[in-house]
This record gives sequence, C-alpha cells and structure tokens, in this order.
Amino acid sequence: MSQLLLELVDLPEYRYECADALEFCRKIPDSSVKLVMTSPPYNIGKSYETRTSIHDYIAGFEALLSELVRVLKDDGSVCWQVGNYVDDGEVFPLDVYFYPLFKSLGLKMRNRIIWHFGHGLHCSRRFSGRYEVIMWFTKSDSYTFNLDDVRVPSKYPGKKYFKGCKRGELSGNPKGKNPEDVWEMTAERLIDDWEAEVWDIPNVKNNHPEKEEHPCQFPVELAERCVLALTDKGDYVFDPFAGVGSSLIAALKNERAALGCDRVKDYVDIGLDRIARLKAGSLITRPIYREIYEPVKK
Repeated sequence: MSQLLLELVDLPEYRYECADALEFCRKIPDSSVKLVMTSPPYNIGKSYETRTSIHDYIAGFEALLSELVRVLKDDGSVCWQVGNYVDDGEVFPLDVYFYPLFKSLGLKMRNRIIWHFGHGLHCSRRFSGRYEVIMWFTKSDSYTFNLDDVRVPSKYPGKKYFKGCKRGELSGNPKGKNPEDVWEMTAERLIDDWEAEVWDIPNVKNNHPEKEEHPCQFPVELAERCVLALTDKGDYVFDPFAGVGSSLIAALKNERAALGCDRVKDYVDIGLDRIARLKAGSLITRPIYREIYEPVKK
C-alpha cells in the first residue's frame, strides 16, 4: 500500500481544502472514491470563474475528468450537476456538451435526472429557466445502488391483488415504492423513480434555511439522495468544486467520509464552519423529503 493511500486512510472523516480541483485530485490514490458529487462552474461569469468560449470551457475539463475516473472505484459513480450556459440570449445545454467527454472515458450514463425548482431569474425574451440536470454515470456495470435507502412510501401501502394467482397478496413492495417519473421530495405527495428523472427540490435562495454567501449553492438534500443511493457507510464522497460544502455535509451526515476542495478560501471557511455546526448538532438543513410549501389559493 502506498504512503499516499495510508495517508488517505488515516485522514479524519473529512478533508476540505482551498485548492485547484486538478491539483487536489492528483493527490488522491487510484480507485479510492465511491462517489464524485459536484456542480462545476457554468461559465456564466460568476465571481469564482473566468468566462470563455463554450469550446474552451469544455476542453478545460478534460484533464480533470480523466483524473476523476482514475480515483473512482470500479463500483463507483459520478453525479455531475449542470445548468445552461447562455451567450447573447442563446442557450447551450451543458449536459449535452459534457456527455461526449464522459463517454470517451468509458463511463456509462444510468440516468439524466432533472432537478426542478420553483424560483430563479426571470427572463423577458425566453421562458424563465426552472431546472438543471444531474448526469449520473458509473464506471462499470457492477455499481452500488441502494434502492431500499431511497424508497418512498407507497401511495396505497395496503393495496392487494384482487384477482388471479396472486389474489390477496400485496401488489407493491412492503418497503415502499421505487420512486417513478417525478421526484417531488415531499412527505405526502410522494415521489416516483430514478427512471422518472424529475426531482422537485427547492433551490437555495434567500429564504432557504441553508443559505450562505455563495451565488450558486445547491441544497444538501439534492446531494443526500445521491449519497444514500450510490454509496455505503464509510465510503468516500469527493467534491472537486465543493463551494460551501453541501455535498460534504450530505456525506458526513450519513456516516460517509468526505473529500473536497474549492479555490475560493471564503467558501472553504464557510464550509468548514458548517461542518463544525453539523458536528455540534446546530446546523440547519432542509430535511430530505419534506413537503414543498404551496401557498393557499384564495
């Protein structure tokens, strides 16, 4: 076992640094990470990125993606969450541009998941965008998928077959249903499946309990579902663009180990503070599957 692997094994349950993603990734041993869960910069001119052409933007990820495949376990997954790049009013769907890169590295897409949210920037010359995409890739055909950990209660839990050879038997799985076409992340309207690929989860805006000083912060529950389904306890989750640490918190909250980095020190400091509050039991996160508030109609 290499000294580098020994150092990784001896790490505390998380490691979170201010560093360039490629530089940090090169320090991680081969086949040591179970899940890469991240949301890279979208090339839209935020304070932490340099806006460039769509071609140069995509090409800039080639070396990093190759490193991510190297550190990924054979039964591991990548969840790559992206939105759209907009240039002079024209929309470039980033998942379409990233897909060939992942395929060229031998990864296989298992789902293209739509994350739907109700609030965002309003547009005047096109329809306002209200979704982003999570591209779920695996390194092999033998991958971890803990369906029972993300099942939701059946709509009719006691429903039974009323005819045929199974008459009187439960028609659904007693552990709950495999989520279907629409995931609404609610406790009552209850959700539908990995094949359904639409997740309705509030984005982190000013009135969200997790809101920090980051312009594109994603909610812990978005990462939490991926962590629960695609990793086991003790596995490493790596976020190369960790921001204020939402994916790391999702991992640590569920007894996984976490690795992450971000090039902006202020975000790392906020993330470390959130992790400290998680350990102290004082961090507020929106519970997974909480019902989405809908104003009462007059």
